[in-house]
Amino acid sequence: MHRPPDRKPDTSKPQPSAAAIWPPLRPFISGERRLGRFMARRRWTAWLYEFLRFGLKQGWACLFGGVAVALMIATWRLYPATAPLPRYDFLLLCMIAVQVALLAGRLETSEEAKVILIYHVVGTVMEIFKTSVGSWIYPEPSLFRIGGVPLFSGFMYSCIGSYLCRAWRLFDFRFSNHPRRRSLIALSVAIYLNFFTHHFMADLRWLLFAAAAWLLGRTTVHFKVWRDHRAMPLLLGLVLVSVFIWLSENIGTFTKIWLYPSQRLGWSIVSFDKLGSWFLLLIISYTLVSLVNAPRDRRMDERTTRIRQKLNRMPDFWHPRP
Repeated sequence: MHRPPDRKPDTSKPQPSAAAIWPPLRPFISGERRLGRFMARRRWTAWLYEFLRFGLKQGWACLFGGVAVALMIATWRLYPATAPLPRYDFLLLCMIAVQVALLAGRLETSEEAKVILIYHVVGTVMEIFKTSVGSWIYPEPSLFRIGGVPLFSGFMYSCIGSYLCRAWRLFDFRFSNHPRRRSLIALSVAIYLNFFTHHFMADLRWLLFAAAAWLLGRTTVHFKVWRDHRAMPLLLGLVLVSVFIWLSENIGTFTKIWLYPSQRLGWSIVSFDKLGSWFLLLIISYTLVSLVNAPRDRRMDERTTRIRQKLNRMPDFWHPRP
């Protein structure tokens, strides 16, 4: 029996672009593809282009957080101390305006806005408690506040949720050996409660670190910068993001957005112990985002791709005709 030669899968069709999620970026998709084909002609230009794409994607994912950090620095340098509206309240109005502008300009999706809102509430509740026990202070006056917490502070937590949500889509996250989300929820609840209870009982953070390592230690995140998916241990990715959050925290304290007790008499670098706190808080953020973007199994996607490739290699008379 004659067997027709295998057909190679059609690689000429462009793959869907993550930029299509945000309508203002759609006009640039075709131009970016032409640039990509040009840069792919040589190995070193392809490597350089992928590196630049990684930086641009990270910058786009950090859009909300980048605006927040820029406002911290700008108001620290330029906002007049004698202004009738306190600096913290000006920051609140600015962040609300930025949020409205991003939604109106379709630079942010409704799903991202939901994550920002949820994390804003989660962060504000913790801020109210932490300032009441003296963990840190907001040294400047404000009109819009709850206890010792100006309302704009919740947006600083929202920046983390916004980054994760946008990066998840931009880099088309896939996972290997991802834990069940109910396990992540249980761990996140325990972490959140420990932020409160360790003031009155034993601090369980080392137990929580061990639980996070046990739960996520085998998990690999596969992320797509350009044409191929790269891989990284999820725990390593969370640690790297925690480092950048810690660096941003140093900017926040240097610009006197908030201060730790050790910084009241003069600024000093934030303790490296805070890296652990941010790592645990990042797990809560990750869990919240995973409830919006369901983790996709890498093996299932590969299995689906193999099935499609087999169908493409079938003889014509095997395919249903219209």
